[in-house]
Amino acid sequence: MTRKVFTSHNNTDKPAAGTLDHGTAEPLCRRTVEAQERALGPEHPDTLSSISNLAALLKAKGDHAGAELLFRRALEARRRVLGPEHPDTLASLNNLAALLDDKGDHAGAEPLHRRALEACGRVLGPEHPGTLASLNGLAGLLKSKGDHAAAEPLFRWALEGRERVLGPEHPDTLGSLNNLAALLKSKGDYAAAERLHRQALEALERVLEPEHPDTLGSLSNLAALLDDKGDHAGAEPLHRRALEACGRVLGPEHPGTLASLNGLAGLLKSKGDHAAAEPLFRWALEGRERVLGPEHPDTLTSLNNLAALLEAKGDHAGAEPLFRRALEARERVLGPEHPNTFNSRKNLAVLLKSKGASA
Repeated sequence: MTRKVFTSHNNTDKPAAGTLDHGTAEPLCRRTVEAQERALGPEHPDTLSSISNLAALLKAKGDHAGAELLFRRALEARRRVLGPEHPDTLASLNNLAALLDDKGDHAGAEPLHRRALEACGRVLGPEHPGTLASLNGLAGLLKSKGDHAAAEPLFRWALEGRERVLGPEHPDTLGSLNNLAALLKSKGDYAAAERLHRQALEALERVLEPEHPDTLGSLSNLAALLDDKGDHAGAEPLHRRALEACGRVLGPEHPGTLASLNGLAGLLKSKGDHAAAEPLFRWALEGRERVLGPEHPDTLTSLNNLAALLEAKGDHAGAEPLFRRALEARERVLGPEHPNTFNSRKNLAVLLKSKGASA
């Protein structure tokens, strides 16, 4: 079962720490941008910083389309006004790369990540926080593509650098800790991953707040790990706590809430409670189709998960078209060699075999 892991890109333009009140923050950010456009001009550096902050807020809300428009505007203007290698321009490049990665546009994100990392290392230095954010971002992209061997050393370098430069309990350091734990989980090293996930969660609860989005992401990550280990009794209360808090703090259709919904559904399926799991899988799929789009990698994960549930119920006629749709889309979006594509191919083959057909 593939579940979304909350990762941290930690760029310089982002909402302030603390639990975000999006309903209050967004109109304030928009009024700030409008006032600065009138007083300073649309391409003044302060105006562009406010535009980037508004984009980061929209990204945190799950409004990827709105965020992308503003991140691109800020990047293009900063290139003109400040130059292509000014630190603020490089921050904008990092922000756009991370947003494209979150959208599942790995082909669009990778050259931006690589360009940002090369320029940050040269202009800012190898251990500048911006360079370490670029390193972390490229590592996250490689993990998303299924290239764990290339991602792991980058995650480790980013974590070690952040521990030295920012300190062991800085939120960005804890983001790197979570990211490395997620990679180790993907590799099957559950013992090491659990230790890092617990360390990150305990620190985030102290440093931020128990209901800060980063803390809730860490809680979901630990729940998913325990579920994958077969510790359903340990995982279930964490899944339920994360889902309830995400729905309240982030909103019912935020990508983080939908990931929590998918995680709880996966746990219920693992326990054999198909009747309780099915509506949750369907809600997660429908929400992701609306919010992320029908071919976003997370949407395809939900499609695959619902198909697997129907297969487990013996509903082969319902499962087969979903498995085929997931496979065809993953081949287009992720490529034929991506681990998730391989998983879809295997799922369809097993289903066809169980039906007495040839894959």
